[in-house]
Amino acid sequence: MMPTRYSIPQRLLHWAMAALVFFNLLFPDGMNVWHRMVRNGQIPSGADIASANIHAYAGIAILLLAVLRLALRTISGVPPEPAGQPLIFHYLASLTHILLYLLIFAMPLTGIAAYYFGASTIGSLHAGPIKVLLWITICAHVAGALMQHFYWKTDVLRRMTIG
Repeated sequence: MMPTRYSIPQRLLHWAMAALVFFNLLFPDGMNVWHRMVRNGQIPSGADIASANIHAYAGIAILLLAVLRLALRTISGVPPEPAGQPLIFHYLASLTHILLYLLIFAMPLTGIAAYYFGASTIGSLHAGPIKVLLWITICAHVAGALMQHFYWKTDVLRRMTIG
């Protein structure tokens, strides 16, 4: 039997991950300062390292929550896609969700490789194209949810907020 809405744990995980993702996307300053100092041969202070660690720990939390979220999704299932919209939008929504999950795993994994293992090339991907693609995908995801709610008048947004 397919659920008609997302469970409370699924909704809490979604919004906790969203908050952590936005935190790391909007406030990478601690990691940027640490990286710049290391790259220039300077020794970061304890405060610089702590600030970079906050970014790293938030990324690790995102990764762990994503694993938990996929497990819960597999166990609990998800509501069916809404009816009443062109088929192309079902495909776009599926593509956006797949890309979002891939990026939510790619960002922390590449960040871990760069910060903890010194993989600077991977770090460049992390802070460059992967980050840009994540922003674009998040914007598409939010736009799709708003379009579902306001244009097609479906319950997609409500299923992930108030249930």
